[in-house]
Order: sequence, then C-alpha cells, then structure tokens
Amino acid sequence: MTTQQGPQRQGRAAAGPRTLAEELRARPDDALATLLRSRPDLLNPVPGDLTQLSARLSSRASALRALERLDRFTLQTAEALATAPDGTSLATVRTLLTGPTKVKPHPGATPLTPADRSAVAAALPRALATLRDRALLWGPDNGLRLVLAAREALAPTAANPGRTGLGPTLAEATVGMSPARLQQLLASAGQPATPDPVTAVAALTALLTDRARCAALLETAPEPALRLLERLVWGPPTGTVPDATRPVTAEDAQSPVEWLLARGLLLPSSPGSVVLPRELALHLRGGRSHRTVEPAPPEPAPAAAPRETQVVDAAAAGQAHTAVRTVEELLEAWGLNPPPTLRAGGLGVRDLKRTAQTLETTERQTAFWLELAYAAGLLAPDGEADERWAPTPGYDAWLHLDTAERWSVLASAWLAATRVPALTGTPDGKGKPRAALGPELDRTLAPSVRRAALALLAELPPGTPATAEELLPTLRWQRPLRGGPVGPDGRELRDNLATWALEEAELLGITGRGALAAPARALLTAESDPAEVLAPLLPQPLDHVILQPDLTAIAPGPLLTPLAQALALCADIESKGGATVYRFTPHSVRRALDAGRTAADLQTFLAQHSRTPVPQPLSYLIDDVARRHGILRVGAASSYLRCDDPSLLNEVLADRRSAELRLRLLAPTVLASQAAPDVLLSTLRTMGYAPAAESAEGDVLITRPDSHRTPPRTAPVPVPDGPPTPDDTLLAAAVKAIRAGDRAATATRREPAPDPRGLPRTAAADTLAALQTAVLLGERMWIGYLNAEGIASQRIIDPVKVEGGYVTAFDHHADELRTFALHRITGVAELDE
Repeated sequence: MTTQQGPQRQGRAAAGPRTLAEELRARPDDALATLLRSRPDLLNPVPGDLTQLSARLSSRASALRALERLDRFTLQTAEALATAPDGTSLATVRTLLTGPTKVKPHPGATPLTPADRSAVAAALPRALATLRDRALLWGPDNGLRLVLAAREALAPTAANPGRTGLGPTLAEATVGMSPARLQQLLASAGQPATPDPVTAVAALTALLTDRARCAALLETAPEPALRLLERLVWGPPTGTVPDATRPVTAEDAQSPVEWLLARGLLLPSSPGSVVLPRELALHLRGGRSHRTVEPAPPEPAPAAAPRETQVVDAAAAGQAHTAVRTVEELLEAWGLNPPPTLRAGGLGVRDLKRTAQTLETTERQTAFWLELAYAAGLLAPDGEADERWAPTPGYDAWLHLDTAERWSVLASAWLAATRVPALTGTPDGKGKPRAALGPELDRTLAPSVRRAALALLAELPPGTPATAEELLPTLRWQRPLRGGPVGPDGRELRDNLATWALEEAELLGITGRGALAAPARALLTAESDPAEVLAPLLPQPLDHVILQPDLTAIAPGPLLTPLAQALALCADIESKGGATVYRFTPHSVRRALDAGRTAADLQTFLAQHSRTPVPQPLSYLIDDVARRHGILRVGAASSYLRCDDPSLLNEVLADRRSAELRLRLLAPTVLASQAAPDVLLSTLRTMGYAPAAESAEGDVLITRPDSHRTPPRTAPVPVPDGPPTPDDTLLAAAVKAIRAGDRAATATRREPAPDPRGLPRTAAADTLAALQTAVLLGERMWIGYLNAEGIASQRIIDPVKVEGGYVTAFDHHADELRTFALHRITGVAELDE
C-alpha cells in the first residue's frame, strides 16, 4: 500500500481541484444537467448536495453502467488511464495509445502511420471530454484521475487482464513479498541493495521503466527466455509453472522461467502461476497499451451497388402493404378461432404451426407477426377462466385507419419493442423451448441495437443496401461492452439482434431490397409523419374484382378493407400475391348465409363490385346453397333436428355417418339427438347438409364469426434498459435542488464545542467523501471510532478501500489491516504533513 503513495502524491501536486466534489462545484449548471442526463441512475433519489453526488458517482454499479455506454476509443482511453498511475498527464495517455514516436513498435502491434497518430491526437480530446461529462474522469490535463470505481473496473490484474492484456504493476505483484526476496531480485538484476522494501520496489520499477537499462538487461537473457516473454506480451500475462514462489537466484537459475523469476521479470501470482509485470510488458510492446487503437469507427463497406431510390421505396411500400394485410388476416382468423393461452404464458406449438399454415408463412415469420400485433396492442389474452388469445378493441379502431397509418402504428411499435420473436423455439435456461408470445422473449438490448443498425443504414448513400455482417464492426465499435451474453451459436446477443432486426425490417417494409426506405427515414428522425411519406407510395385500393366462370374472383390489386372483408366471408382465398384469387365453394357461401346474408344480398353485392357480369355457375351455386340452407333446423333437446320434409329426415337417419349423433325419430318431422347443438350442426355440415340453428322461439339464429374480442387492453410496455432519461424540467429541478443543498452544506458555521473525549466530529456525508478522497490520494487520516461496546478511541489509518458501508484501512495503532464500520466513525481529519 505504501509503495503506491509516491506517484499518487506526485499527481496531487498538479494544479486543480483536490476532490471530485470540488470539480463538480466549479461546473456550470448545464454541465451538471448533461452529467445527470447521461447517467440518470444518479437521480434516484436526487442527491442532497454535490458531496453526495460525487459519492454516488464513485459507486461501482453506477460506474459500470456508465462504462457500458462508451464507444471503443473512449473506452480505450479510459483503459490507458487505468494502466497509468493516478494523476497522470494527457501526454502520457497519448503515448500509451500510440507509443513513443522514437521507439520501434512491437511487430505484433498494428502499425501506426503519421496519419493514424494524428487521428488519435484529434480524437483524444473528444474522448476525454466524454469521460469528464460523465464524471468518470476529473482533474486537470496534467493530473488526470479516473474515479475509483472506474479504475478498479478497468485496471488490469493477473486474474483479469481486461481488454489491454496487461498484468499488475511490479508494486502490486510484489505485495507480501519478503524484504530478503526483494533484495535478491535487485542483486540478480545487477542493481545495488536498498535500505528497505519500499525503495527496493521503487528501484525495480525504475529499472523496468528505463528503456535503456531494461533493454540492456534483456540483451543478457537467453533466447528461450525471450521467446517465453513474447508469448505473454499481448496477454494473457500469466503462465502456469510448478512452485512459482520458490526463491530462485541468478546463480541457481537452470531454466528460462527461473532466469526470469530470479531477476523479477516474471513474478509469482500464485503458488502455481507467474505473471508478467505491467512495466515490462509496456517496454516489450513499445510503450503501447493496446495492440490496435481505433480512434474512429470503421466505415461500413457494402458489397452491393446502390439501387434507385424509387425502386427501394416501391419495394418497401409493397412489403408494408403486405405486412398490414398479414396482420389483418392473422387477427381476423384468431377472432374466429381464438387459440388458448398456455398455463405458463404464450402460444402452444400446435397453434403456432396451424397459424403458420393459415398465413402460408414459416413458423419464425408467424412468430414475428404475432409479436408485432401484440406489441402494437392489437392482440392480448382475454383474461377469462379458459384464457385465449384474441384481438383487442384497439384492433377495431386500427381497422378504421388507412393503410399508411396502420403501417405507422406497427412500425413504431416494432422500433420500441423489447420483444425478440426470433428467440421463439430456442431453449431457455432449463432446456425447454421458448413459446411465441411467452414471457421470456424480452431483451432490453433489442431497441438500441435496432435503432443503431437502422441509423447506420440511414448514413449510407440513399438506396445503398447493407447486410448485418457489414454493419457489425461499426456496431461493435459504438458499444464494445454491450454485446450481451454469448449464445449457443457462439455469437453475442448484439450480433444476432442486428441480424434479426434487418430481417424483420425487410418483412415490415422498413427497408426495401436491403436499403432504408423513405418512410423509415421519417420514422427514425421524427421530422415528418411516416404515414404521409408512405401514402403516395402505396397502391391505390380497388373497389372491384373480376368474376370468372370457374367460380373464382380475381382481385388485381389491394382491395378496400370493407370489400376484402365481405369477399372473404363468402369466398376462400386460394392464392396471394400481386393478384389475389378467391374461390367460391358451397362451404364459403353457406358461411355467408350463416352470418345473416341472403342469396339476394350476395347476388347484389357481387354484381356491384364485379367488372364482369356474375357468371351463371356462381349464381346457380348461390341459389342452390340458399335453397337448401335452413331446411333442417337444429335446437336444444340436448338437441333436436326438425324439417318439413320427412323424406330428408329419413335420409339423415339412414346415413351411417350420423350414428355418432344417436338420432331418434320423435315425429315425422322431428329427430332428437343426444349430441350438443354445435356438434350436431358441425356433423351435419360435414355430411354435406346445410342446417341452420334456431332459437327456443323457432327463429333462425345468425352467428357472428368476428364477434370475439378481449376487454380493453393496452399495449405491453417495453422492459426498460435502466432508468429513463429525465426531461429538461426534471433536470432543471434536480440541479437547483443539488445546488441549494450544496450551499447549505458548505456554508460557514460557528465552531461547535469541542468533544470532551477529543474525537473528531464530521457529518456522515463529509466523512464518506473524505475517506474516498484519502483512498484516491493515498492520504493518512485521523478518525474517531466507537466500537461495539461504545468505547471511544482515536485511530491513525491509511484507507485502502471504501465499499459496502465499511472502510478497509491499515490501522497504525494495531499495526495491521482492519475493517471499520462507517456508521461507527464519529469524524475524520487530515494530518499535517
């Protein structure tokens, strides 16, 4: 611990604020607002003053969340700061990133041209400004300091070399080493003895950081030892050897590892492993902290040539229209036959397959349409005892919008949704497949990746398509720590999300032939209404069809919604595409009659909307089905069947297919059945008859096939990715409250009466801030402490760590490392130098 005080005290001499709270106090209000906007977790609750804010900034959870939002170069800058002593200079950070200009770079490092060095120098102020804005860095340019939590997270160690691949410093690696062993290392390295362990560590560190002396020492190393160092130079910096802690001297060394251990060029990190000191690794690397430095994001390089924007917009508009019709077809089908909800939530595999067959799509695409409708609030469970999925009342309101507005609703919901349909069918933590519409499909990373991928497409020249693999290098640069977990396929979640986002964007009409379409640009920028941009690109809906003599109707384009719904009631869709083909069958005509239409209604409807006369075969089909419709009447007995034609009843009774109905003749015109009325209706229709249900009064019952709806439901709220970004009003109020609290906390007060026991007295927040500052600066503190029995005492401590309500420090009274509870510390005071 004491070995680190030298460089820390050197950093303290730099001009500037002594603490982070002092620097925050000097910032203007708009800078504080920028800090709180970038780190909204600091506002829950609003800090009482700037000292509390600085303490909260140094918490590990908050610092890690802020680090995750950094781009690659800003993160590399923070990592370079973490490898250097606290209080380092801007020039040192630049040198760590690029290496000294007069030093030959390591052959394993990416070569840097003068232009590359200029790019790093130009990008470094922006990176440091970002770190300052987010309060991860403070201090002047000649005394830069990372907040303690950020340094602890980024500083490389033997167990966690991080992205730099470096190990601990020589001072850190020799903690606990005996003074005799340190003197042996000095002697083996050809250095004079020193009077104490502190100066011995300083002498070894000076040897490794002096390029000329270190190079001279390495020239005496055997070739196998140099090859061994080359294997560790770019990380990981550790290696496994037997009995690494044995005290080897230069005279006793028999192997390359022993030669290095004897001179402190390798140091034991555990009884069975050794580590390469950070100073030696930087020397071997040519002074560079990273093998590759990336001051700017890689530019996407699409392989495909740009396409005409009119072609892209037309393709996207056609797919947007298809998306709206697909969602409408899906919800119309589920309105007629709502599938049940699984006990654990979601949709069963069989229902998913059945829906995919109805939509004539794959199961994966079907899961996407389901999740899209669910995210838009058009689909939800009905909440009944036997819960089923069904359209919501919002679906009926959505149907009254024009096609462009309906697409805008779907696209906006997709852009903000955290649901990931592509996870349907993948195994969960217990190895079970995830269900469509299930509770395990939310991923908080999805919206940000989706927006980032589309933003990259928007930056390309209009009409330029790009694949996910071409965009991923830039996405990884933007947020290197936000990759998410690695899946069974060996890819990070972010990589898969980007691939799935572009596939879904093509299905939804966000992109056309791989390029971003004009309506999607309006959706991303919110500068104009995407529906207004899409509307002129959509084909105009038609109000007519072409009837064919083969009992089909051809829709040469998209139909008006009321016409499409009415036609789907009396005819079955046979094929889809640019022209939709409908086929009239006895079953489809009977379906329209069951819904209350008459033969005259159907004839009139077809005549009004057909560009050709109604073919005679179709007229005969409608009249024939209508003639037979309702002759048989089904009621509840359990059920009964009556008809004015006794011969028809005898025909039904004699049919072998009616055996399961267990019919019995009650009168010449009445048959009784033990089957339920709906079963009796379904079976008779399967046998080729056209029965009609009737009420207790004998009236024909008209069924409404589209009547099932859920109670009013709201769209599911996306799972938040951390605290929401505060608005300007909240930020202004928070800054005002923090400033007021800070003025009260720093106001000059009358000195209180001295404590009769002579203990220092400070407020709890001041105590915490002073101890955290002492850890950063390596200062010695005087504290008052009450033990569990209430006995007061004074202690002189060297704080090492403040975490979890406790202070870990070297207690000079007990001459050992001890832990003190923060709530038992009465106050702190600095000691005179």
